[in-house]
Amino acid sequence: MDAQLVCRLMELPGARLLARPAYRRYFQRPYRHGNIYFGIYKSHADALRAAVAFGSERLPPTYDVADAARMYRTQLRQLRSCDYAALLWLEHAMAEGARRIFDLGGHIGLAYYGFGRRVALPDDLDWCVHDLGAVMAAGRDWAAGHDPARRLRFSGSPRDADGSDLLICSGALQYLDYALPDLLAGLHAAPRHVLVNLSPIHPEQGFFTLQNLGIAVCPYRVVGLPDFRARMEGLGYALHDHWELPERQLRVPFAPSHRLDHYSGLYFRRPAPTRH
Repeated sequence: MDAQLVCRLMELPGARLLARPAYRRYFQRPYRHGNIYFGIYKSHADALRAAVAFGSERLPPTYDVADAARMYRTQLRQLRSCDYAALLWLEHAMAEGARRIFDLGGHIGLAYYGFGRRVALPDDLDWCVHDLGAVMAAGRDWAAGHDPARRLRFSGSPRDADGSDLLICSGALQYLDYALPDLLAGLHAAPRHVLVNLSPIHPEQGFFTLQNLGIAVCPYRVVGLPDFRARMEGLGYALHDHWELPERQLRVPFAPSHRLDHYSGLYFRRPAPTRH
């Protein structure tokens, strides 16, 4: 039965008292299609403790597993509709001279390969991906046979974003165990351009939930837009674009005020350095 249908049935009036423990048992098993959610938590630490309690040999509380590297392979050959706004701003940044791209949570290089099928990437482009160890190991193996230009590399530390021109985080903001503004604030030379795509962004409040990916149960961050925007502006960034992606929604059972009818993308930019 479809997970969303199960959620709706369990939330019917008169069924909730029995539905909560039933849904909890349903959530604890590997789900073939992934993307079901449970609980509301105040912090990543709280959500991680809950994920560990849910964890099992078949459903570990971490995304750093070999199966994660095999997810999304079809996206190497196609560009999704949710990617085109990000592609537009990537082209804009490259036209302004951005050549050092830091792809935070970039999997095996999904954006690099996908965007490269639609636009001509500059020969002097340096595209650096940071992700979990198992995913990056698979990415290096894949690049050996699929990146003849040798523009793609991998980094074990998010702090290697220091000195980059553009930071892109597509579909990964929700999995970070730290806030993106905290990373940027700790860099000596933060990127001028910051591009966030396919992210669960709530118009009022930030929170954490748990996501069953089918291969793992992980903490899942939902950013509150007012706080996120204020923190980015405090670092000198201005929000230049904000787009909605209705193809993705977030429904946490028994938490209707935390529902999202669309995911979002954001493009932030700092002023160009003054030349003397």
